[in-house]
Amino acid sequence: MGKFDKMLLISDYDNTLRYTEAALRSGGEMPPIHPRNLEAVQRWMDQGGTFAMATGRSLAAFRIPAAGVPMNAPSIVDNGAAIYDWKTEKYLVKRFLPDTCLERLRAAVEAFPELSLELYHEGDLIQVVHQTPWNEQHAKLTSLRYQVIPAVDPQLVPLPLVKALFVANLDVLQNLCRFMAEKGWASQYELIFSSDHLLEMTAQGADKGQMALRLKELCGCERLYCIGDHANDLPMLRAADRAFTPANAIPEVRSSGAAVVGHCLDGAVADAVELLEAGA
Repeated sequence: MGKFDKMLLISDYDNTLRYTEAALRSGGEMPPIHPRNLEAVQRWMDQGGTFAMATGRSLAAFRIPAAGVPMNAPSIVDNGAAIYDWKTEKYLVKRFLPDTCLERLRAAVEAFPELSLELYHEGDLIQVVHQTPWNEQHAKLTSLRYQVIPAVDPQLVPLPLVKALFVANLDVLQNLCRFMAEKGWASQYELIFSSDHLLEMTAQGADKGQMALRLKELCGCERLYCIGDHANDLPMLRAADRAFTPANAIPEVRSSGAAVVGHCLDGAVADAVELLEAGA
C-alpha cells in the first residue's frame, strides 16, 4: 500500500506544469519543465498515486509534450472534449461538438469579422478562418500546421469538430458571448476563456471538471486533487477534493479558494505535491 493509493492528481500543462506564456507571446523558446515538478510527479506515482494531465490543447498538439511528462493515467485533452489513453492509443471518452455547431460558428464569424477562428478535428487537421499572426505563433508553440479556409463552409469543414477556438481581444470575445446568449445558443455549449484573448467552445458537458470526475471514476480513485492557472481550469478545481493554483494564475483563479503555491517557473506542481506529502 502506498501513501497515495486511490488518489488522483490532475495538472494543467501550459503555465502550470510548464511555463509557455512568454513563448506564445514572443515566439521565443519555451523553458523546460522545472526538474522539481518532474521529480515530484515521479514521487507521487512511486507512492501509489495516479497522475494525469488535463490540457486545453488538442490531442495532436499535446502528443509531443506528453512524451516528456511522467504519467500513469490517460489525459484529458481538447479542454475537456475527450479523455485519451496513451497506452492503448484510443479515446476512452469523446464529447465532440454536434454537427449543428457549423451554422452557429458561421454566424459568429459573420457577425464579428475581427475574430480569428481555429477549428479542431479528431486527427491532426486544424483549419483557420481569418488568419492572424497569433495563429502562426500558436502553430509554432504546438508544432502543428493549419489549413486556411475562407469561411465556415460545410463543403470545406469535415465533421465532427472536436472544439472551436475564437481568437480576439477580450471585449470582442465578451460581445461574442452576449451574441450567442441572445441567440439562445450559449447554453448548448461550454464557452470558457483559456486566456484573455482565447475563447474555447466545446460540447455541452465537455469541460475539465466533468472529465476530471469521469477520469477519477475510470481510474478507480477515491480522492481528486487538481492544479491549474486559468479560467478553463476552474471547473476541475471546483470538482476537486482539494485544489491548487500557481502564483502566476489569473486573479479569478487565485481567489477561487484553491491553495496558491509558487510560480510555474519555480515548480508549482512540486509545491502542491510537497503539501500533500506533508499532509498540510
